[in-house]
Amino acid sequence: MAHSFYVKAIWDAEASVWYSESDIPGLVLQTDTLEEFEDLIRHFAPDLLASNLDIHEPVAIRFEASRQLDLVAA
Repeated sequence: MAHSFYVKAIWDAEASVWYSESDIPGLVLQTDTLEEFEDLIRHFAPDLLASNLDIHEPVAIRFEASRQLDLVAA
């Protein structure tokens, strides 16, 4: 059976960090940059999937980044 998961990076403007929302059990991330965020996904996701869900084959992980822009009308 093919598995599919998602990880979303959400920008916290007040704290100036990216934090995670995910359906991968145990994956909780907080980084200063998106590049670091993606590196940590690649590093931790396979181990967490293997440890928590006994998934050892490659899986699709949908990655999305979200940042809210507060604009003032002219």
